[in-house]
Amino acid sequence: MFNKIFISFFILILFVSCTSSNRKISNSEENKVKTPEEIYLDAMIFYENENYLFAEEEFVKLSKLYPLSNEAVQGEIILAFIKYIQLDYDNAILKFKRIAKKYPSHNRLDYIYYMIAMCNYEQIASYQLDGQYNEIAYDAFNQVILRFPNSEYAKDSSQKIVLIKSNKAAKHMAIGRFYLKEKKFTAALNRFKIVVEDYSMTKFTPEALHRMVEAYYEMGMIEESSKMASTLGYNYPNSKWYKYSYNLIKKNDQKISTYKKITNFFN
Repeated sequence: MFNKIFISFFILILFVSCTSSNRKISNSEENKVKTPEEIYLDAMIFYENENYLFAEEEFVKLSKLYPLSNEAVQGEIILAFIKYIQLDYDNAILKFKRIAKKYPSHNRLDYIYYMIAMCNYEQIASYQLDGQYNEIAYDAFNQVILRFPNSEYAKDSSQKIVLIKSNKAAKHMAIGRFYLKEKKFTAALNRFKIVVEDYSMTKFTPEALHRMVEAYYEMGMIEESSKMASTLGYNYPNSKWYKYSYNLIKKNDQKISTYKKITNFFN
């Protein structure tokens, strides 16, 4: 923050010193149209001081007077970023997409695509809510990785995708637990299988395997339940979920052992 303030102050002082004069300014000079560099500098001073309304006015003026200038293009990007700062995600996405379409060879196109992804990502409020932004953000970050694999934003996009997958896995787990509680075992198993097969890198995989052990056990499919417990133990031997599964299978073995003893006694 200090660096930003210092740079802005330095630019402001430099700008004032370059334009100040002891001589009287004529009317023609006062009415002189500013260069794109001057308008951009004015806008950036407002932006750095978080006077976004005035910054927007200057950037819009810049775009109208010098639409083909480099400053105008950069101004469009900052205008979109201002909307992002203000949490006006819809307008931010609209502006970023317009820039990407208008300037397909822009040297910071990776940043523009990344910001589109971020606008969607930050609208993921909870796995319990509508998951549309999970899908949109996932696709957007994937676009960054595919289009710009060497970009500085590719690594963060990959990390964000992992978080999105975790969010999606959490939603499947919540639904699966609900089905399990309602004794809709087949529906529950389908949800837990999705987590194990599609989101194995998330923290929910051990629990998903245990819930499958439970579901099979409740359905009377003891062999399948035991196999799933073995898979859980092999991959996550120190997990608390393996301990739960182990105790469940052990409990069943004790029941069988007791039953056999009683049967043998009467026979």
